[in-house]
Amino acid sequence: MTCGRGPEYHPQEQELRVDGPAELSCQPARWIDPSKHGWYSGDHHVHAAGCSHYDSPTQGVEPKDMWAQALGEGLNVACVLTWGPCYYYQKRFFSGKDHPLSTAESLLHYDLEVSGFPSSHAGHLVLLGLKEQDYPGASRIEQWPSWDLPVLQWAKAQGAVTGFTHSGWGLAVATSELPNYEMPGFDSIGANEYIVDVTHDGAVDFISAADTPAPWELNIWYHALNVGFRTRISGETDFPCITDDRVGQGRSYCKIDGPLTYRSWIEAVRTGCTYVGDGRSHLMDFTVNGRESGTGGSEVSLAAGSSARVTMRVAAWLDALPNQSIRSLAYDQSPYWDIERARIGASREVPEELIVSGRPAARQTVIADGTLRDVSFEVPLRQSSWLAARIYPSAHTNPVFAMVDGRPIRASRRSAEWSLAAVNQCWTQKAPKIAPGELEAARKAYDHARAVYRRLIAESPPGS
Repeated sequence: MTCGRGPEYHPQEQELRVDGPAELSCQPARWIDPSKHGWYSGDHHVHAAGCSHYDSPTQGVEPKDMWAQALGEGLNVACVLTWGPCYYYQKRFFSGKDHPLSTAESLLHYDLEVSGFPSSHAGHLVLLGLKEQDYPGASRIEQWPSWDLPVLQWAKAQGAVTGFTHSGWGLAVATSELPNYEMPGFDSIGANEYIVDVTHDGAVDFISAADTPAPWELNIWYHALNVGFRTRISGETDFPCITDDRVGQGRSYCKIDGPLTYRSWIEAVRTGCTYVGDGRSHLMDFTVNGRESGTGGSEVSLAAGSSARVTMRVAAWLDALPNQSIRSLAYDQSPYWDIERARIGASREVPEELIVSGRPAARQTVIADGTLRDVSFEVPLRQSSWLAARIYPSAHTNPVFAMVDGRPIRASRRSAEWSLAAVNQCWTQKAPKIAPGELEAARKAYDHARAVYRRLIAESPPGS
């Protein structure tokens, strides 16, 4: 028998001989407890109905059943999202508050995924911290908007934290290079219309990571950061749709100053005081020249020619022997984010990389034995840049924005050109599915995005 409690624990194996009634006691032991350092785990994308495991997908299961799932994986926060197939039944559990089963250390909260709605073709949305779950004037799903921006703006007006989910769907390309300049189809339900919505101030806070192939998720995010946008990433599982294995297979760790609350946790997602991953590698307290990600706008000022000093605390866990069943998988085969993929050869080491404007700028190896270690880098910066750290593809920090001589980040003209072409490609796929009465407003929003990217192209140095 094997028992465990998520990736922060060592699974415990015992042999049980059954020849009548028997009792088995299990005490899985932690190898790390990020909450002791102020970092609280959460999965912002869990479902109680609609996919696997449910006798009646349009109804699903009760909060007590989702509570057991969250506790079983050691999550501090589980966001159970109502969505299209189960909307009318499951929405009765939505209150805008934590479910009464919640404790001081573990929160269960119901929110919304805009999936199975008229706008779903443009990219599914995660809306966290809603006060009202019904779109104004809509009594049926069919009456909701048929593209994303109006939904995002409605959610933001009530103080929600907004993002795109299973971001890589529709963004598949033939290369795993990051960043790359191939043009995806923009023909599915991931972070497709993100390329438009990010140009509308305050509309979208994050894209989701860890449940679709890492190059597809990260590429569009890297391009957006390269031209000066500041959306963050947050980890998710989409249990039990993308995976019916367990909740928290992809997760976010949010730093909370004071007691854990749902609002403080999703605010950390919004500000970027967060790292994401599979729970078996951890990148805590990422700072650039003393500025920690998620504080002070995640921004630090530098003079031209000066160096950025980067510090963080790193821990990871790998079994002594490689797991060949995972190591042999292509990057577009699940599990997409797993520390086994980062293992260097047959060793117990993994590479930790410092990323500067989308490219590795420095690297150190870390022994994945569970020890929490201090790691530092120092890199010169010639232009304004964003910096982040990753153990790829297992964990990734949110960025710190280093502003050199007060100039905006214009790290890549190629990223701006790619983004403009992406808007045009996205329009070819989404416009035919937008309702006629909404098409003109959508056209104006896309034209706005084109104008923004043309300006960013002009502002970016040639050859960058």
